[in-house]
Amino acid sequence: MPDAKDPAARLQQTRQMPLPTSLAAMTDQANAAAVQAAATARIRVGDESALTGLAETEALFNSVWGLPHGETAIPAELLRSISHAGCNVTVARDDDGLLVGAAVAIVSPQNSSMYSLIAGVLPGVADTGIGFALKQHQRAWGLARGLTTMTWTFDPLVSRNARFNLTKLGAHAAEYAQDFYGPMHGAINANDESDRLIAVWPLDSGAAVRASEGHPQPVDLIVTGDADAVSVPTGASAVGPDGLPCVIDADGSLWCRVPVDIVALRTTNPEQAAAWRRSVRRTFTEAFASGHTARGVTRTGWYRLVPKEQQ
Repeated sequence: MPDAKDPAARLQQTRQMPLPTSLAAMTDQANAAAVQAAATARIRVGDESALTGLAETEALFNSVWGLPHGETAIPAELLRSISHAGCNVTVARDDDGLLVGAAVAIVSPQNSSMYSLIAGVLPGVADTGIGFALKQHQRAWGLARGLTTMTWTFDPLVSRNARFNLTKLGAHAAEYAQDFYGPMHGAINANDESDRLIAVWPLDSGAAVRASEGHPQPVDLIVTGDADAVSVPTGASAVGPDGLPCVIDADGSLWCRVPVDIVALRTTNPEQAAAWRRSVRRTFTEAFASGHTARGVTRTGWYRLVPKEQQ
């Protein structure tokens, strides 16, 4: 019997899970997964269109992004228009009716994709499955309308979000956008350049189905001994601003390391945080140009960049 702790064995087991064979069956599976995710997180998830609820949503996003008074991540009146246009405004509330998370997506015209504008969870409850439940609701919402892909942007330096997107949800990324939004403010971004990875989430893929049921593709990088135990490519991008290897070649893939907590580093050492931005920008730009795709992130902040022949 395969060892459950062996990454290769676990990957083989997840790939053997049966997948829905039609869009209707896929939608049923997504709905069931969304219900289960909400139950696990002990929240109620649904669509929001009332102005009072949208005002709460605006306030939540401002809190998540640590914006100063007078600035807003997305105004309630715009959320109202998005909802009225038939697009997606998803909210999560606890048993007391407190808004604990929200996600917003618009529908791209003339194709089968939806675009996630913003998503956030109330500070202090980020590890309780609320974000996962929100995304599973959005996945079911999209599939019910014949939409089979969702895209969005995220900061490659925020390893926690990266792991959620690429490992826990089953999305992937092969496009790097430099300073995508221009200068950004707030406690999270701390005036850093707004480089972003473009996440692509095929809602009807095997990876999305398995992830929705709690069986994401395992992403494990086991390095023993010192730096000589792995193949470290030559060039400036091989060593991070902290002096340790940040790009290695192992298990047929490139692996790129990012800081465990870039948000804290931007406050304690902004010069090193900026150096990480430049280093990671160079690494991803070169990797994507050579045909690699980011397919997952480890718990310790290593991206797995898979070559074209393995995709």
